[in-house]
Amino acid sequence: MNIIHCAASHRSSSMASAKLIYPAANRNADPILGVISPYLHQGNFLEISSGSGQHVAHFAPHFPQVMFYPSEYENRLLESIEAHCHGLSNVAKPVIIDITSDFRTWPGQGKIFRENSFDYIYNANLMHISPFACSVGLFRNAGHLLKTKAFLFTYGPYAFNGKLTPESNVRFDENLRTQNPEWGVRDIEDLKKLARENGIQLFESINMPANNKTLIWQKV
Repeated sequence: MNIIHCAASHRSSSMASAKLIYPAANRNADPILGVISPYLHQGNFLEISSGSGQHVAHFAPHFPQVMFYPSEYENRLLESIEAHCHGLSNVAKPVIIDITSDFRTWPGQGKIFRENSFDYIYNANLMHISPFACSVGLFRNAGHLLKTKAFLFTYGPYAFNGKLTPESNVRFDENLRTQNPEWGVRDIEDLKKLARENGIQLFESINMPANNKTLIWQKV
């Protein structure tokens, strides 16, 4: 009994140490949950760029009838995602996904990632901290993976019709572009164009805390 207990304690300690904690993810997880909850009923939920895993771990217990599929581009984050989601039976093992690549090349292709196989796709805080090609890939793959009338949720700061407000977001955008000229806050009008090209339309835009928005898109 003691040996078993010690082994279990060691595993628990290892998982705790693997968890990355991003304060912003803790702050925005509940507000985002409140916005997307009315849309979630049952089916498959793909998270693109799960980061630390805090969001999927926060959402999953509220929707036992939904199967969550976390993913990341960075291999180093998989351990944190698994640690946060340990014990959640409706969360699949995280996989590596390059959103700029075609979904047919992703792990599990033919089993998990198939045409019209997802009811929800979710992505937070990727678009502005990545090249525009990532936004292109997100909408292109969502157009294939989502079922008709299914939803794509995106979260972060956005410009609208060439205007970015408030001043804090303007400074944030300038800082991003200084770090990498391919980064920057995206304009909703540009995203709507990408969406239309992939059979998706903007369904609702919701103002969130800290000058962010949740955009709810729907495949038509």
